[in-house]
Amino acid sequence: MPGLVVFGRRWAIGSDDFVLPGAFELFVRLLWWIGILALYAVHKGRFNCPGGGLLHSYLLVLLVLLAAIICALSALVYVSMQGTISNPGPRKSLPKLLYTRLLLYFPEFIWAVVGAVWVSDSSVQCEKTVINVIMGTVIASWVIIIFTIIGVVIVFDPLGGKKTFYLTNSVSRNLESSQSGQLLYNVKNTATRVWEKRIRLLCCCIVQDDDHRVAFTSIAELFRTYFSDTDLVPSDIAAGLTLLHQEQDKMESCPKEPEEVLCHSPSSLVADDLDVELENAAHYMLFAAAAYGWPYYIYTNPFTALCKLNGDCCRNRTTDSDITGSDRHNFHFGSILRITGLQYRDFIHISFHNKIYEIPFFVALDHKKEAIVVAVRGTLSFEDILTDLSADCEDLTLEDVLENGFVHKGITQAANYIYQKLINDGILNQAFTIAPEYKLVIVGHSLGGGTASILAIMLRNSFPTLRCYAFSPPGGLLSKSLADYTKRFIVSVIVGKDLVARLSMPNMEDLKRRIVRIVANCNRPKYQILLHGCWYEVFGGDPDNFPTELDGRNQDALTQPLLAEESLMVHRSPSYNTLEDEPHLSSPPQYPRLYLPGKIIHIVEESSSRRWCSSDIKYTARWSTEAVFSSILISPKMITDHMPDVVLKALNSLSQEHRSCISCQTRECNTNVV
Repeated sequence: MPGLVVFGRRWAIGSDDFVLPGAFELFVRLLWWIGILALYAVHKGRFNCPGGGLLHSYLLVLLVLLAAIICALSALVYVSMQGTISNPGPRKSLPKLLYTRLLLYFPEFIWAVVGAVWVSDSSVQCEKTVINVIMGTVIASWVIIIFTIIGVVIVFDPLGGKKTFYLTNSVSRNLESSQSGQLLYNVKNTATRVWEKRIRLLCCCIVQDDDHRVAFTSIAELFRTYFSDTDLVPSDIAAGLTLLHQEQDKMESCPKEPEEVLCHSPSSLVADDLDVELENAAHYMLFAAAAYGWPYYIYTNPFTALCKLNGDCCRNRTTDSDITGSDRHNFHFGSILRITGLQYRDFIHISFHNKIYEIPFFVALDHKKEAIVVAVRGTLSFEDILTDLSADCEDLTLEDVLENGFVHKGITQAANYIYQKLINDGILNQAFTIAPEYKLVIVGHSLGGGTASILAIMLRNSFPTLRCYAFSPPGGLLSKSLADYTKRFIVSVIVGKDLVARLSMPNMEDLKRRIVRIVANCNRPKYQILLHGCWYEVFGGDPDNFPTELDGRNQDALTQPLLAEESLMVHRSPSYNTLEDEPHLSSPPQYPRLYLPGKIIHIVEESSSRRWCSSDIKYTARWSTEAVFSSILISPKMITDHMPDVVLKALNSLSQEHRSCISCQTRECNTNVV
């Protein structure tokens, strides 16, 4: 629902968000009150010890104070349970109850100080049990007060004052007037500065230069644009994601139409091509994973990696390889050697240098496939995250290529950095001097996959036989014309419901629209949605069929936003409008739709059987299209399906299954011949 407005400003919490924390505090307060009452009843008439009079008064006042707090909390929780997310009417009295509850913190604070003074007074000679109970009471009071202060800081919205003024005057204001225009401009500027400060705070541990400052401003503008047109609090988003996941699971459980199943049945020629590409992908995924260095190696070998790497760091490293950047104790290089199985002499260049728009990579000779492999590392640092989030579009200008178009700005700059290194520093010339008959293969995972794809486009004219394997690349990477052009030499591999492969600004806008719609039109209180959602995510079961205002509406009506949905929109952003309306030719969207590179192999989990210490998962793979990744899917596996070890496991499983099938067919042929 819209953020709660108290003390004349908006807060990042809804009036229906006090149910669960309030119920927890109510439970603690009840136990506390019962314990103090029992202590008072047991010691009634026996407060004759030194300091006993103060103790008697302290316990009586504490009992009354706790009773008042319990009553206020009960009313607060009860009112917060009323209504629905988009119908805050039954909760209109909650701000007054909240003021009452906050006022009770003042006497509680004073009494906590009194209790602390009484406990620390050396002249008090009462029973040890009584002193310990009072000490526990004082500690509990201070803990609750501290957590309350932390909670207030968390839900504080720096733009709360401006948003409140903006929202309360949104209906009557005239956006054409200079005063309203100036107000809106000031709100946008303030929001951008707030996001920029947050990003700077998160990245306070890295050295910041001009590139960082430009990236901070660009990313802040992106976040401001995305979050400016909705009035949702974090718990609304959590409830929306929970509802979307259950709705999605219900749709997946429905039987597919026959023609929908048949369209995925490939011909034998296409199947053979898929098997070859899967085998190549399984091989080159080792290089993409190795680019992560020691973090990946330790993650996949938690018990033995450190011992093996400690042994490697004591060896003398040959100087045949050109290594730049920091690799303390030889951990990165040692991990790359162990993961790829190559020798020292097989590496032409290794760069561990990492800045914004400058990511690590290595160039090696792969004698098994007779290839010169350029492997680009994925996201592993704050600098890499800034590169990912620099999601503005820019033109990619290439000579003799007609299919020029838009590309992801941050990833393109990272690809241009590696391009300059490979060409201007003569790294590729050196590699082809050593192995002139080898082909060029570029690989990478995640950010590395996106960078490898754009790097492959840049190098395509100079190396016509070039191949690129992009594992789990970002979805918002290339315009349609460039994506079609790359189908000749790039293969993208996506596992399951990978979030990153579906990430693009249009897809994020679509997700926001779906969250707003399903949250605004659900007729259940938020606490019920969240409780059932937590149970469903942890223990499974059947998705709940929450009734919504969408039930019973005709198809034409479903294309129009409901009143409740409109109430959660501050103003409809251009990108939000373009989801349902045709975009005007004179005003293109700020973030045009970008696509995955190359031909796409989609690997999905067909079945799984879990045991005590392991799980046996069966995968299936097929050629797919960009349309399959045009929407973000909500699932517990949306993150794990992106991890490099999961991608490598899926590819190895499919490759091993293919080899087993070939072996079985060979035996059958030999038997028939005999």
